Amino acid sequence: MGNKAYLVLENGKVFCGESFGAAGEVTAEVVFTTGMASYLETLTEKSYFGQIVVQTFPLIGNYGVISSDFEGSVIGPRGYIVKEWCQSPSNFRSEGDLDAFFKARGVVALCGIDTRALTRTLRENGVMNGVITADPASVDLEALKAYRVEKAIESVSVKAVERFENPEKKATVAVLDYGMLKSVRTKLEKFGAEVIVCPFDTTAEQLKELNVDGIVLSDGPGDPTENAQVIENLKAIMALGLPMLGIGMGHEVLALANGFKTDKMKHGHRGANQPVKDEKSGRTYVTSQNHGYAVVSDSVDSALASVDFVNVNDKTCEGLRYKNIPAVSVQFMPDAASGSSDTTFVFEDFFRAMQKA
Repeated sequence: MGNKAYLVLENGKVFCGESFGAAGEVTAEVVFTTGMASYLETLTEKSYFGQIVVQTFPLIGNYGVISSDFEGSVIGPRGYIVKEWCQSPSNFRSEGDLDAFFKARGVVALCGIDTRALTRTLRENGVMNGVITADPASVDLEALKAYRVEKAIESVSVKAVERFENPEKKATVAVLDYGMLKSVRTKLEKFGAEVIVCPFDTTAEQLKELNVDGIVLSDGPGDPTENAQVIENLKAIMALGLPMLGIGMGHEVLALANGFKTDKMKHGHRGANQPVKDEKSGRTYVTSQNHGYAVVSDSVDSALASVDFVNVNDKTCEGLRYKNIPAVSVQFMPDAASGSSDTTFVFEDFFRAMQKA
């Protein structure tokens, strides 16, 4: 195993463990995710930009590293914490273990700590900043408290337009990349879309020139209110009258563009087991989510939109259907089906809207 290392939280609490992966020190926002599997998708999800991810499931890495399961080409989190990592993965698709993978990618990781106690601390106190370090005595707690995730969307978005042709093309869809999951593009392609992935700051005029049938606002990291340019762009994009689908961050910034409010959650929703109720049908879906902010339900103008989905646990807004524009948005990940709770109907509704337009 590695050398002794520590996680120091901004409240001064220290957790002792052992380092693995790349050597070094990393400061970030510490969050936990409750997924029992899909650690590779978590590691390659851009929505974890600026964060240290804690896995609540005790054993991680048992099926190794499988590049075809990646959600993107880069590592999303700044650091990674597990109770135990599997040194002898067993899967016919495995291409290696997490330790070697992290060393190659420069990911600082920590194992052997009490992740249950850490998770409980984060649940009770809310999300906190933390630092993985070999020298806890050297940590400046005031500087640690001052850490902020900045320029998140700008940092993870594509830099130029990328077009993915589809031989079974039924529609052309532009995706504004705020930190898009690969599975979103895959799902759109499965429904027959030629997908054009666009930088986060793509304007309404530029979208109009692409001659698309609909627009997807992707998931992504950070505080939605810090994206003034994105929000202003969306006000002009809405005027195009094209069907729109917002997912995660896309759901949040679209709400802000319509004058609604968002708020930071105590510890967010991260994992594959978040129950979401459809207010119209009464059915509850078990969904995958990764976000630390939510649309404030009371701020939603009922003349502009209806709250169609609500989180069963904390009653936060999970989805909006707009009345002033042909748009729907969801906080959860409709591209990820949890067991029998298939939420791909969100994409079906979006494609029907494009057919009607």
